[in-house]
Amino acid sequence: MIHDKDYIIRIVKQFSEALSKLLLEKNEGTLPEDQRIFDTNMNDTFKMDFEALSALSADEMISMINAKDSAHHIPYFELLGHLFYLKNRETGRKDFAEKAQTFYQLYLQKSGIFSLPIVNRITELKSS
Repeated sequence: MIHDKDYIIRIVKQFSEALSKLLLEKNEGTLPEDQRIFDTNMNDTFKMDFEALSALSADEMISMINAKDSAHHIPYFELLGHLFYLKNRETGRKDFAEKAQTFYQLYLQKSGIFSLPIVNRITELKSS
């Protein structure tokens, strides 16, 4: 059981790191390779593709996360913030911006961490 929890948290953190690299535009891979990695990470982490996940409301996603081990909540909220922030930057969809803001705020509240990059992203999302 401990190994399962460690595996889940490692997968979530790896996906979050991959999204951070994409956000910082430091990726050096090709677009099809990046998409394949993104799709694999989505399936490994959420057991669904991005379209299915984004069709859920923020409250439904929060309920899904709250059903998981409480030690995993903070990394999941950070990951969802990164995910919707990235997709908002790609598409400009306001609903993605709202979801990113929601998950980033939950991440900051639950973690108790002050993260200037996250605060700056929330400010950017509010002004867009």
